[in-house]
Amino acid sequence: MIIFTISTIYADTIRWQGNYDEALQQAKEDKKVLMVLLIKSDCQECKNIIRDIFMDKPYIEELDKNIVAVIVNIDNKHSFPIEMYWSGEYPTLFFINSLNEIFIHKPFYNVTQKDIEDILMEIKSKNSKMNG
Repeated sequence: MIIFTISTIYADTIRWQGNYDEALQQAKEDKKVLMVLLIKSDCQECKNIIRDIFMDKPYIEELDKNIVAVIVNIDNKHSFPIEMYWSGEYPTLFFINSLNEIFIHKPFYNVTQKDIEDILMEIKSKNSKMNG
């Protein structure tokens, strides 16, 4: 919850949601990709990823236009795809086709800015083909 609160204070950050089912529904309605950040409460790197990858970066606005983002804490008992539960590394970043709930990319464990830029280009390319 602290990560979510901190991330909403800054204007140049992803608009994170805290409920997987609600985020999935919104992504379906908006015809966007669902980006899931899987974290664990006692994980320091999980606390750092928001700052290091998702704050004050040039791709934030474009990412927000193309995805719906949700933070899922593995320590909470909320619903989310069982495949995520078995992730052994935290944080883990998933990109999911919201229409059929299929992963569109292998999970990212040590996510970098380049990873985000590359997946954003991939998502934008797929969206333009679907809408064009």
